[in-house]
Amino acid sequence: MLYKQYIKRLIDFILSLIGLILLLPVFIIIAMLIKNEDGGSIFFKQIRVGQNGKFFKIYKFRTMVENAEKIGAQVTKGNDPRITKIGKFLRKYKLDELPQLINVLKGDMSLVGPRPEVPKYVKAYKKEYEDILKVKPGITDYAALEYIDEEKVLKDAKNTEKVYLENILPEKIKYYQKYIHDISFLTDLKLILRTIAEIIR
Repeated sequence: MLYKQYIKRLIDFILSLIGLILLLPVFIIIAMLIKNEDGGSIFFKQIRVGQNGKFFKIYKFRTMVENAEKIGAQVTKGNDPRITKIGKFLRKYKLDELPQLINVLKGDMSLVGPRPEVPKYVKAYKKEYEDILKVKPGITDYAALEYIDEEKVLKDAKNTEKVYLENILPEKIKYYQKYIHDISFLTDLKLILRTIAEIIR
């Protein structure tokens, strides 16, 4: 319990701060590339459901055209025409997720934890999310690793949201529940190292 409440938060704060400082040059380069492509906003912000059902804005580097959510589904597949040229590169190497270190620093998220979902998806599985929402959402976890190529899985889906809600999200929920059961410093360390290894691979 002590790890969950205090040590985990301390580790999150220290590592996210160090990460943001070290990655500042990368942030600047990515920001310039995004701005140069279409002149649009650098960051993508979206409402997600956090610990205890509290809403927060998640930060990502924008990888799609402006107002993409208004012209398509909230779930993205690999061949989605809304994805920009630089966006394809960022998504391939998960670089679009880097700004979530800001969320970790602020305390909205943890480095490791169940991935935060949009309100309507959480509402669809309200009962299952009762326990999941007791912990902070994270940048990576078992589900993030299992579905690291989720966009490819959805590539040929005619209705991406239907497939996500009925087939993928229920499986993710099982992994979220597994993490809650296994939560510990060693579990977090293993998941962070596995995530780094998968991205490099």
